[in-house]
Amino acid sequence: MDKYVVQQVIKDYKNGEIIGTELMVQGDEESLYNSSNDSVAANTMVAFLTENSNRIFTDKMTFMTFTPALLFRNTPKMFDKDRVIIQIEDSIIVHPLATILIAKYREEGYRFAINDFQFNPKYFSMLEHVDYIKVDVSGEVTDTKKRSLANIVEMSHGFKKQFIATGVNSIEELEFAKELQADYVEGSYIADATITKTSKMEYLQGNLYHLLIEVTKDEPDMELLEEIVSRDASLTYSLLKMANSAYFSASAHQETSSIRLAIMRVGISQLKQWLYLLSFKEDEQTSEELLKTSFMRANFASSLVKKMKGFPINPSDAYLMGMFSTLEYMIDATIEEILQDIPIVEEVRTALVSGEGKTGMLYDLILSYEKADWMKIKELTKELGLQTNMIAQIYMECIDEVNEIWENIKDH
Repeated sequence: MDKYVVQQVIKDYKNGEIIGTELMVQGDEESLYNSSNDSVAANTMVAFLTENSNRIFTDKMTFMTFTPALLFRNTPKMFDKDRVIIQIEDSIIVHPLATILIAKYREEGYRFAINDFQFNPKYFSMLEHVDYIKVDVSGEVTDTKKRSLANIVEMSHGFKKQFIATGVNSIEELEFAKELQADYVEGSYIADATITKTSKMEYLQGNLYHLLIEVTKDEPDMELLEEIVSRDASLTYSLLKMANSAYFSASAHQETSSIRLAIMRVGISQLKQWLYLLSFKEDEQTSEELLKTSFMRANFASSLVKKMKGFPINPSDAYLMGMFSTLEYMIDATIEEILQDIPIVEEVRTALVSGEGKTGMLYDLILSYEKADWMKIKELTKELGLQTNMIAQIYMECIDEVNEIWENIKDH
């Protein structure tokens, strides 16, 4: 099932000003849901961090649902407290440590919204900590519903809270929200949701485990972090997308295709939280063979470029070419779509998309080795000015190195 990042606009209907957006997940074209499930909430945040672009209202508030597990892990600290509203639902409100947990974030300057507020003691106990109260006003308006919602709005204003009417999907529901004197409105009638398809990514769990161990040390080894990330095409791709997204690159002067610079831009603290979010797996099996293939291609390409003088790309670019060569089989998108958000050198992009140029020949040579196409290998080595015996030696060395590292990863 395809997954989408859905951003629903929240507006002040009196002046038309957009005050923010709510971040949700769409599971298919028919259903919108904002689940309290840990993996859904975590994957929504990962998608936001990696897919975030200039199309998103980066100067507005983002209402984002956090589960108890994510709050306990300090996940909100990945986000600017002036731009994120922590949205809480029943799973948090009934938690025995809810009040302590929420008060802690309030002291640090975070703001809260209660989703689907109810006249219930457990909801009232949260009132002093929240800034926004959200209630769905969609559907048939009965006298009972009108009285109930009017009481909630009156109570909200009495406690100096702002009321957001959600589910405003028609002119009638907008008029009802106005009659209730809601402060803000949200729904399809107010604005069509911005929908961005998220990339289904597969991560090797052993590699995540190694990375988590290193990143949680008192003094993480930057070189080792870079090495671990560079073993996994999915991790490399996601980290670069996140580091170059509008959320993280706003203060940077240029894009980066360097894993080390990406780690530095994101920061160790936020890298920890990102890895924690990635650890919430959905019911999907990682394609280990594809990941291993990309790792092998990356090492082989990099090693070959080191032996060539005046080649159009350097070993690091060659490594990325090998790593990204399998992404089309891991992500439901074409290679052109996948690469458009990554600032790789044009020679690598062209090689992966069309196989043209000298870099395309190198890529073709790597694929030919996998197929044992000796006629093609002989032709390409001559074109590239490489010695067949030397390439064979490099290939065997890469196989040994990759197998050794892979066994260490799989042991965890």
